Amino acid sequence: MTEYCLVEKADHIMTVRLNRPDRLNALHPPANAELGEVFDDFAADDDLWVAIVTGEGRGFSAGNDLRYQAEGGERVPMPRGFGGLTSRFDLNKPVIAAVNGVAMGGGFEIALACDLIIASDKALFALPEPKVGLAALAGGLNRLPRQIGPKRALGMILTGRHVSAEEGEHLGFVNEVVPHEELMDAALRWAGQIAECAPLSIRASKNVVYQSLDMGLEASMAHKYESVQAMAKSEDFIEGPKAFAEKRPPNWQGR
Repeated sequence: MTEYCLVEKADHIMTVRLNRPDRLNALHPPANAELGEVFDDFAADDDLWVAIVTGEGRGFSAGNDLRYQAEGGERVPMPRGFGGLTSRFDLNKPVIAAVNGVAMGGGFEIALACDLIIASDKALFALPEPKVGLAALAGGLNRLPRQIGPKRALGMILTGRHVSAEEGEHLGFVNEVVPHEELMDAALRWAGQIAECAPLSIRASKNVVYQSLDMGLEASMAHKYESVQAMAKSEDFIEGPKAFAEKRPPNWQGR
């Protein structure tokens, strides 16, 4: 049982709903620690292939719960970072952010730590930390420039301004904008398309993309990736071509 999020699992997809709607899903250390455990379980469960994270109520997440912090709330270690995701660098399974409203500060950093962002037309994004004497140190200052380039990123970071879902898509950090009431259907559509693919192929693909970002092209293509070796040794590596030749849907095992 979880206290600060709602978790559903079906058809190889885990859906996590941040559940502090009275605080616009602002997260405090106990919630971050709980989400870390939720995504630890996701990483370890061979039957779960894709995750979706979204928010209950009117917002995705308003970020760090500053009121809890100001009230002297207990600090709890969160080695996996904000939302259990921002300091998680060993997860090869894909995670989709379904942003249903405001994604501010740490909330935006959770979305940036996901592999895809599907946004409601009511979504708003910002890194407003400088307005309260802070900085977006849970990955926002690092991920946003890598995803949309430094000039565009600094245009958000140095002003703390709010960016609509449509502008987010134009800037390049949002994959798709949909009408608010269609958000979860769209996120599940993306997750379902991913789940139709061989799980180890998906994990190898994600792993190579992120690892190769810090390498030159030639070095990245010559590098020996453990995820690719695992894919090549799997039952699914045989099943895929066999199913294609037999003109039938593949029966992926994820191993």
